[in-house]
Amino acid sequence: MSQDAPAPPPVEKLIGTRIAELRQGLGITLDRLAAMTGFSKGYLSKIENSHKVPPIGSLSRIAAALRTDITELLHTPAAAPDGGLSVVRAGERRPVVRGGTAFGYDYVSLADNRRDKKMEPFLFTFPSQIDKYVFFEHEGEEFMFVLSGRVEWQAGSRKLVLEPGDSIYFDARLPHRGRALEGEARALVVTYAPRARD
Repeated sequence: MSQDAPAPPPVEKLIGTRIAELRQGLGITLDRLAAMTGFSKGYLSKIENSHKVPPIGSLSRIAAALRTDITELLHTPAAAPDGGLSVVRAGERRPVVRGGTAFGYDYVSLADNRRDKKMEPFLFTFPSQIDKYVFFEHEGEEFMFVLSGRVEWQAGSRKLVLEPGDSIYFDARLPHRGRALEGEARALVVTYAPRARD
């Protein structure tokens, strides 16, 4: 019998549980959180009950409403303090939003053990097929550096092809999306979203 530590809970369970805990700790109802984020109460309920995993932009909006950051939604409260430094070894990277909820986008956190950070860095894999009606938009800014493959990128009405070594920095409130051209495409993505402070 293995003496290994128990496997961490699936990301959808962890995210749902943390959102519910933080929301209840602040005394915020689902109705109030819906009004604060612009999401429906039903959608938020599905997230809390582990039936939906929202994309990063949506997680960022929920985290801001709960006066925290995405890292708080991805860890149990027992996570070790980081001492001002976060090192994530190649073999320790954790998937954050596998499949970007049904949209095919995969994120791997590059600083998941850092608390109260101003930026969220991810290793991002683009799908080759995307829904023509699906765009992402959220508060803050975003930076992307293409590591491999070619990406057809659209932000607002502008569409362009990005290749390895290309980068783009943009206002994340612009509706945006990307897809891989001719095989897999990966990028370093760093998001910044201002946190609500009351």
